[in-house]
Amino acid sequence: MSDFLYLASQSPRRQELLAQMGVKFKLLLPDAKSPARLHEELQALEALEAYQAPESAVQYVQRVTQLKYQAARLRAQSLGAKFDDRAPILCADTTVCLGQRLMGKPQDAKEAQAMIRALSGQTHRVYTSVIVGNSKKVVQRLSRSWVTMAPWSSSQMASYVDSKEWMGKAGGYAIQGKASSLISSIKGSYSGIMGLPVFEVSEVLRGFGVEVLRTSSL
Repeated sequence: MSDFLYLASQSPRRQELLAQMGVKFKLLLPDAKSPARLHEELQALEALEAYQAPESAVQYVQRVTQLKYQAARLRAQSLGAKFDDRAPILCADTTVCLGQRLMGKPQDAKEAQAMIRALSGQTHRVYTSVIVGNSKKVVQRLSRSWVTMAPWSSSQMASYVDSKEWMGKAGGYAIQGKASSLISSIKGSYSGIMGLPVFEVSEVLRGFGVEVLRTSSL
């Protein structure tokens, strides 16, 4: 039993959602002792997200989450006595899928604009995979959602891309951001589309003895 968890994610959205859930957490992030070391670890994490054909979107997001969890366990082991092995580790990954096309995080403005143009006026799927685990057990859950976007005009696309809000976001947008004004409907989990399905995570955390609806981060 533990009264907190380790969050192995740099996503501020996931941190905000855990805080809203009243879950105590500590961040379990790459070693930032030096800029060079941090750059190496971030590159390694990005390499984990490389797509491996012919896997489906579900297979992809579940595999990437499993690799993130393995990396987090190794990071925890390197902390030695500083790591509380009673506390579970939480990892998550989100991907956007239009038909058979997987859309990760755009690398530049050109790719971001291409993604938004493809999603404009279409319904796409959003999958978020979550893993919670400790030394005794590991539980993985998957959230499935559908998002319908209204058509974007050329000026709206240009303005959005110029805002740079697409950076670091699967599919090039955030459900709670500027693109929300052009999202006509969603089916599924709003928080799952944000990056952390609150209902599913709450159920899993209770199984690890982590109390929900309590306080925020440590």
